[in-house]
Amino acid sequence: MMKIKEIKEYKELDILELYHAVGWTNYTDKPSMLKQSFKNSLFVLGAYDEEQLVGLIRVVGDGHSIIYIQDILVLPNYQRQGLGRILINRVLEKFNHVYQKVLMTDNQEKVNAFYTSLGFKRTHDLDLVTFIHRTI
Repeated sequence: MMKIKEIKEYKELDILELYHAVGWTNYTDKPSMLKQSFKNSLFVLGAYDEEQLVGLIRVVGDGHSIIYIQDILVLPNYQRQGLGRILINRVLEKFNHVYQKVLMTDNQEKVNAFYTSLGFKRTHDLDLVTFIHRTI
């Protein structure tokens, strides 16, 4: 039975296993960065099959004028079953009063279709531009 609940305790092995399974090596190569990222997150929601963490969504921001969906990931064997949609909808419900709900992701047709089906708009379609400054 799938359970969705807030992650309040950082269980490093479970979380690293999930990030590793989806190939997010920027996090798995820097476990201390990931731990600090969770510590400083506004909200983290996990999806559990029994006791196994199979998906999560991590939100940063001020919780009033803006939230940023930093991470959303689901174990490969659990993908395409509606779990990502459930996680995003839970966040959108919790933060429905927030003016801006932002995320950045890969520019792939299936990814674009997924997020637009949830009501997100591409910044380009709103005559906006996105800037990023990364440290590698």
